[in-house]
Amino acid sequence: MRVVHVSYKHIFALGYVVLVLFVLMHFMHTNYLISSVSQSMRLLPIYKVDTPEQQVAISFDASWGAEHTKEILDILDRYQVKTTFFLVDIWIKDYPDMAKEIVARGHEIGLHSATHPHFTQLSTAEMEEELKSNAQTIFNTTGFQPVLFRPPFGDYNNSVISTTEALGYTAIQWSVDSLDWKDLSAVDIQNRVLKRIGPGDIVLFHNNGKHTAEALPAILDALKQKNLSVVPISQLLLKGDYYIDYNGIQRQKPASSANDVELTISP
Repeated sequence: MRVVHVSYKHIFALGYVVLVLFVLMHFMHTNYLISSVSQSMRLLPIYKVDTPEQQVAISFDASWGAEHTKEILDILDRYQVKTTFFLVDIWIKDYPDMAKEIVARGHEIGLHSATHPHFTQLSTAEMEEELKSNAQTIFNTTGFQPVLFRPPFGDYNNSVISTTEALGYTAIQWSVDSLDWKDLSAVDIQNRVLKRIGPGDIVLFHNNGKHTAEALPAILDALKQKNLSVVPISQLLLKGDYYIDYNGIQRQKPASSANDVELTISP
């Protein structure tokens, strides 16, 4: 405990300083406090990460087709980039060797459900079954133990997020949508992604987008020029004490206050 002696003639000046410090601390914590209140009403997945690192994450959802997947893996190898693939049971069962290849190439696998339903239309028991089945299928096929879950269609509510977290998984959304599933041209995909991407962003692609593989090299070249490295989502996420703000951005919680100060007033 520190003791500070303050004379009456300085009390008003001290009061002014305290007031200024209080206002500054208020603004520093406003985002955190708003987020805490907001989260008590609405639970969110992680859309983006507030990171000091020059890093982004690229992800691929796999629920249909695989004819472009090997080409994508080859491009990622060429650029020495590791990413995250969210796999559905029905896809894994159709392409088990490709699922094994994804892991063999050093990429992360996340849950994307067993049957690709709208999770907001499921009961808690049905959601749990979808997630447990998906995790078991991934592990049995590839040996990989997933820790992330992306809800199909990006469809979630409080029940989806709380059920996901209760099973020990982290719900992940995205902050940059390539819209490759709409069969946009490679140039249009490149423009969409590069116009929006920055540190901490999570990009959504699909393993079987018609022009995804064609768009990737220019995107990866541009990210390198911007000094943005690509990492799997789990590596991008903050560790320790964090919160998710009202925009779905994962942020580190503010540090605790400094030591208490005792004031004694002398004439």
